[in-house]
Amino acid sequence: MDCINIVDLEVYAKHGVLSAENQLGQKFLISASLYTDTTKAGLMDNLDYSINYAEVCKYISDYMTSHTFKLIEAVAENLVNELLLSYPLIRMITLEIKKPWAPIGLPLKTVSVKITRGWHTTYIALGSNMGDKENYLNDAITKINSDSMCMVDKASDFITTKPYGYKEQDDFLNAVIKVETLYSPMMLLDFLQKIEQEAQRVRHIHWGPRTLDLDILLYDDLIIDEDTLIVPHPDMTNRAFVLTPLNQIAPHQVHPVYGKSIHELLLNLSSQN
Repeated sequence: MDCINIVDLEVYAKHGVLSAENQLGQKFLISASLYTDTTKAGLMDNLDYSINYAEVCKYISDYMTSHTFKLIEAVAENLVNELLLSYPLIRMITLEIKKPWAPIGLPLKTVSVKITRGWHTTYIALGSNMGDKENYLNDAITKINSDSMCMVDKASDFITTKPYGYKEQDDFLNAVIKVETLYSPMMLLDFLQKIEQEAQRVRHIHWGPRTLDLDILLYDDLIIDEDTLIVPHPDMTNRAFVLTPLNQIAPHQVHPVYGKSIHELLLNLSSQN
C-alpha cells in the first residue's frame, strides 16, 4: 500500500495530566503516515484521487487545539479514529505524537506515543428462528451499518435453512454480511453481543432457538484463539447455512487456516452430503 508522510507538524495545544499543561499548553510534534492507493492520482495528476495533506494537517491542528486530554495516548486514539472516518481514502494510519521536554523533572528530549490503526474486513453471519426473523436480521444489519465504526459493504440473500445441532426447533433465516470496521476483534464481539442483547437473545440451549445470532466468521487474515473468541469461526466449514451465503458475496475469499477459497470449501461440504 502506498504512503503519504507528514513529519513533525508543530501544534501548540493543551494536553497533559498536570493542570498547568491543560491551562497553559505546550508544543506537540505530530507525524502521520497515511496509507492509501496513490496510483490513480499519480496517473491522472489529479488531487481529487489522493489525500490533500494540507487539509489533513489543518484537521490535525484544529483537533489538537479544540480538544483537551490528559494522556497523549487518548489524543492519538481519538485523533486517528476521526481521521479515518473523515477521509475515506485513508485505509490505515500510523500516528506519532511527540511531547518535547515533557515536565518530568529530569533531562528529556521528548516522549512520544505511536499507534497504527485502520480499517479491517470482517464477515459476520446472521441467523434467527424466532418471531419476525426477517425483521431481526434487517434490524441487526441497520444497527451495524449505523455505527460510526462500521460500514456494511455487501450482504447476501436471506436463506431459509433447517436447524443445526438441536433439531427440535423452527427453521432459521440466515445471511452473511461483509463489514469494514475500525473495531478490534474483541471490541467487535462486544458490539455484536450488545445488538444480540437488544434483540433479547437468550442462551438456554446450545444451538437452540434464538431471536438473533451474530457470529464473526473471518477478520482480515487473523487467526484468533481466545476463551471468548475463535476466528475463523471453528465450525463454519461444516455449515452450509454459513458457506452458502458467504459464497454469494465472497467466493474467492481464502480461509486462513485451510488455505482454500470459500467456493472450494462449499464444494467440499456439498460432496460430503
